[in-house]
Amino acid sequence: MELPVNTFKHALAAGKPQIGLWSSLASHLSVEVLAGAGFDWLLLDMEHSPNDLESLHTQLQAVAAYPTQSVVRVPWNDMVLLKRVLDLGAQSILVPMIDTPEQAREAVSFMRYPPHGVRGMGGTTRATRYGRVKDYAKKAGNELCILLQVETAQALDNLEAIAAVDGVDGIFIGPADLHASLGFPGEVHHPEVWPKIEEAMRRIRKAGKAPGFLTPNEADAKRILELGGQFVAVGLDVVILARAADALCARFKATGA
Repeated sequence: MELPVNTFKHALAAGKPQIGLWSSLASHLSVEVLAGAGFDWLLLDMEHSPNDLESLHTQLQAVAAYPTQSVVRVPWNDMVLLKRVLDLGAQSILVPMIDTPEQAREAVSFMRYPPHGVRGMGGTTRATRYGRVKDYAKKAGNELCILLQVETAQALDNLEAIAAVDGVDGIFIGPADLHASLGFPGEVHHPEVWPKIEEAMRRIRKAGKAPGFLTPNEADAKRILELGGQFVAVGLDVVILARAADALCARFKATGA
């Protein structure tokens, strides 16, 4: 049995934009609904959602039936958790709060087997198709996509050094935490911060890595794509559900129904 091809990773390497959707509902049912919409990738969030390993497992299974690729955002740059997420079969990982090249090198090492890293060996995991993928340990790195989240003033200062770390496929700019780090918590489009975001997109491309971003604002998403953004999430499942529910309720409440 062969290792699944990570079409998301190879599309980024080829410079092809990948349009995605953010999923925080922690439900395999909602993820299955979203996977059929046609997005290139779905972000399965473990940082700011109630997702645990068991719920993530069922979501990965739900997405697997569709061409859409899963990207898992882990809650922290943690060796043990990364090992377990990889063992579940996740091939594209987004690691938050990377501020330095040293942290970037740690993240890469956590996802590589020795002698190139420190990932622990597990022979009968879902990632290996329960032992059916021949030479999994030798092949896994070819289909693993490592994405790092840059979202502080310190990280921006170190952007080129982070991008230069061997094994990094892409760098995602986290707008909410970046605004907070620069003194504007709760904002996502402050006039003092947005130019830094645009410049970061250019810097990431110049460094030869794929730039990523999340915004439900259509104009902002198109602007990021114009700047060379390659993995851009254009909506969030929680926001879509909440706003649609609000609008439906308002239409009937307004008429006295």
